[in-house]
Amino acid sequence: MDPKNQPAYPLLEGLLCIKGLTLQPTYTNADVASLFGMTVRTIQSRTANGSLPSRKLIGRARFLPIDLETFLVESKKSEDV
Repeated sequence: MDPKNQPAYPLLEGLLCIKGLTLQPTYTNADVASLFGMTVRTIQSRTANGSLPSRKLIGRARFLPIDLETFLVESKKSEDV
């Protein structure tokens, strides 16, 4: 496969595609909650405990695509050996 055609954020972009959404430069708590099927409160809790990184942009927490991709990669269940 040509590396130029590979998505920059394969897990995030795959999830967005399933939900019929497009990649955005930033996401709000509500965006991420909707995307992951969680409540805004759960997203806020995960941000507070550090398991979901956010950026303070435009006076509020915002999520960059790289942060969401990292969260998805790190949340992958490891198989027991």
